[in-house]
Amino acid sequence: MLLAKVVGTVVATRKDPKVDGLKLLLLRQVNPETLKEGGYVVANDAVGAGVGEFVLYASGSSARQTEVTKDKPCDAVVMAIVDTWDVGGATLYEKHGQEHGYAD
Repeated sequence: MLLAKVVGTVVATRKDPKVDGLKLLLLRQVNPETLKEGGYVVANDAVGAGVGEFVLYASGSSARQTEVTKDKPCDAVVMAIVDTWDVGGATLYEKHGQEHGYAD
């Protein structure tokens, strides 16, 4: 699993019928220790994530293991919305509120 921030959505009106109905999100990878942002990836959304949220995603064959993506041509899937993360005993992110390194 990898950590990323949802930075947008992707719309594709012409696509293979096997991916009809799947929501596509644009993710920006994030280093959990330095909070430095990395590259981008497009992922299917299996959990109802929205823009601005931090998420966990899987890629490769693991991306086809959720109920939403099972047996679909999928290379990345959002499978969790992050509430908080700690590194070395310090809370670096909390979804609902406190003033830490990357609080909303």
